Amino acid sequence: MKTKQTTKPGHGTLARAVKWLVGLAVIAGLLALAFIPKPVEVDTGTIDQGPMVLTIDDDGESRVRERYTISSPLAGQILRIGLDPGDAVKQGDVLAVITPQTPHLLDPRARAQAQARVDAASASVSNAKTQLQARQVQADQLEKSYQRNQILHRNGNVADATFEQIEAAYLAAKHARNAAASAVSIARFDLQQAQAALRHFNPPENEGAHHPDANFTIHSPIDGQVLRVYEKSSRNIQPGTRLLEVGDPNDLELRIDVLSQDAVRIKPGQKVIIRHWGGDTTLHGRVRLVEPSAYTKVSALGVDEQRVDVIADFAEGSEAENPAAFRGLLGDGYRIEAGIVVWESSDSLQVPAGSLFRKGQDWAVYKIDGDRARLSIIKIGHNNGEFAEVLSGLDSGEQVILHPGDRIDDGTLIRPRS
Repeated sequence: MKTKQTTKPGHGTLARAVKWLVGLAVIAGLLALAFIPKPVEVDTGTIDQGPMVLTIDDDGESRVRERYTISSPLAGQILRIGLDPGDAVKQGDVLAVITPQTPHLLDPRARAQAQARVDAASASVSNAKTQLQARQVQADQLEKSYQRNQILHRNGNVADATFEQIEAAYLAAKHARNAAASAVSIARFDLQQAQAALRHFNPPENEGAHHPDANFTIHSPIDGQVLRVYEKSSRNIQPGTRLLEVGDPNDLELRIDVLSQDAVRIKPGQKVIIRHWGGDTTLHGRVRLVEPSAYTKVSALGVDEQRVDVIADFAEGSEAENPAAFRGLLGDGYRIEAGIVVWESSDSLQVPAGSLFRKGQDWAVYKIDGDRARLSIIKIGHNNGEFAEVLSGLDSGEQVILHPGDRIDDGTLIRPRS
């Protein structure tokens, strides 16, 4: 006997409704999951406490401090110069020999010019001696002050910054005194040359114009090297013709040309950091002089710039890490990159410069608060392009977002990039 199964009314409709509801719930869950905000990956930096410096960076060159350009004091025929650049010379060595013109061919005007050169050279010697005396007095006074403060600094009674300024002033005065002494030597050498040239206008009566001793000999004023030779071959020359240049390549200084708007922030005695000179170490120096006159220089982009030369000396004593590291390596006219320290602090709160951006007239950063970015208005001081001095708004150890993009806002969900 067959039985017949019967389905209750509405059972199929309920099953289909359940399936639809489950499907809709899955779709709603997927949509909700899709719209949940995902954290933005960010680079982070830390607020640190430590030393900080602000420098003016520019190119420069090393050059011989005292160079002597040897010129002919009279007209005549120069004999071939046998010296080459780089040759060592001692004081008194013969640099050049000139056969003067025959005295009877020299007119009164030439004699008067020779006498005027003697008078001018004599006045230069007197002026150089006066300058040397003034520099000597200043150097002696600053040396006494340096020695007194050196003892006080060792006992902790003078701050480091104050002692560094006193030491820099003394070193600058000592270099100025040495430069003045060199100026006296140069003036005396010029006077001797002028007097010797004048004697050739009135040779002794018993000597002819072509006597072997009638040749005019130019001697080296210093111990050093030949830097340049301007006249190599024998030819007729006129008074004032440049013959060669000598100097001491171990006595170097730095010439750094900076923009005029940067030069107003540079003072004698400030530190100089010397990089990319060809060696492995970083050298140090001190500013000696900021030249008072600027000049126009065309940049690589074709823009006229007003430039000022800053003259600096290589550091001495405790500041010089290893003077032998560059002696004999650097020469006259060698390129260097210099950073002139215009401000420094031994302990300052610093924020990475890449985290800063403008919020109206204020500076702001995004601090990291757990997994959220928080907008913070801060005040900064000096900024060297890598770090900025924090005056208020941040604490040491806090983390900030570097280079925040347009996806970052106050309260944005973030995740530090691994």
